[in-house]
Amino acid sequence: MSTPFWGPDFDALQQQDPEIAGVVLNELDRLRGGLQLIASENLTSPAVLAALGSTLSNKYAEGYPGRRYYGGCQVVDVAEEIGIARTKELFGAEHANLQPHSGASANLAAYAAFAEPGDTVLAMDLKQGGHLTHGSKVNFSGQWFNAVSYTVREDSELIDYDQVRDLARENRPKIIIAGATAYPRLIDFKAFREIADEVGAIFMVDAAHFIGLVAGKAIPSPVPYADVVTATTHKVLRGPRGGMILSRAEHAKALDKAVFPFSQGGPLMHSVAAKAVAMKEASTPEYQAYADQVIANAQALSKSLEAEGMRAVSGGTDTHLALIDLRPIGVTGSEAEARSEAARITLNKNAIPYDPAPPMKPSGIRVGSPSVTTQGMVETDMVEIGRLLARAVKAEQGTPAGDAELADIAEAVSALVARAPAYPRP
Repeated sequence: MSTPFWGPDFDALQQQDPEIAGVVLNELDRLRGGLQLIASENLTSPAVLAALGSTLSNKYAEGYPGRRYYGGCQVVDVAEEIGIARTKELFGAEHANLQPHSGASANLAAYAAFAEPGDTVLAMDLKQGGHLTHGSKVNFSGQWFNAVSYTVREDSELIDYDQVRDLARENRPKIIIAGATAYPRLIDFKAFREIADEVGAIFMVDAAHFIGLVAGKAIPSPVPYADVVTATTHKVLRGPRGGMILSRAEHAKALDKAVFPFSQGGPLMHSVAAKAVAMKEASTPEYQAYADQVIANAQALSKSLEAEGMRAVSGGTDTHLALIDLRPIGVTGSEAEARSEAARITLNKNAIPYDPAPPMKPSGIRVGSPSVTTQGMVETDMVEIGRLLARAVKAEQGTPAGDAELADIAEAVSALVARAPAYPRP
């Protein structure tokens, strides 16, 4: 058997394009030198990266296995068939499509399969934790469809299921969507299913953020309840950047057509193969332990930040992320993001429910545990991270004392990640 050829090696890249080689090395140094607390990011395995950088990138394969519009697809067909089989088994789904280029692409396909422009869709308000593709006016979902939004309760900051039911009865949506980008609690899929059945709506779950926890059996699955589940393959799932769709068998034909040829051309076969690798990794006991640790770490970080005077929205988290209200300490989310960056802690500013502040200067931050958990960190590390993050957020950047404090925190962060580095050197 011949030795696999993965394309130009890094030495060739350095020789042919030292500028881009430098970017690659600088990004690796950034990952190794700081804390990555972006809830939607993770560190893929070397095996996933190998598939992404393989010769599969060269192949056009419009269509589906056995039904391609190009010749020479007999090899890439195998990769896609393996990925589909692994995905269906992992999630207990009747049908899977791994071709969507992103979570947004998967959502577009789901809309196309079940609705016509002008139809009503019911989903979580972006300002309350939803997603652009859930009806935002600047997105196709809000421009092509009549988007109605539900919210969380002001008292508990949990989804108001009574409001969801009332809005569904009043508006008779074609699609009801559950799922969010900044909602730290579990979602009652059974309640949504009952509401959808009552009004004759398709029930769609956008599981982009938490599908990796489902894969690890750390939280309940939406698959038994939903007509269609869309998701990304990165985030907690720890695969390549991309999307996927899970569905009941009765919807397979409509969804496949909505991906290709309606909304996409040739699939990215190197990415499809990398998704297959990620599904195999996610089927292991080691990954299940990882998923449990992700939640434990997010909860430990949330509690640590609360001990430092910050408020966890909804009182904590059941998942991989926490939404933190900074108003009790008088700091904006944009200030916190910039100060944390100076201390080698990467996170994102984020609106909180019923936020009185403008979107670019929101009242909160969103923090997540997937990446640091991949590095091997546990609850005691998260307590330390919470203390370092609190110091950074409270430091007055731009003053001599504040800048000195941030520099000191950066050194402590470097010492912490040195004990559990990203992509450790052999």
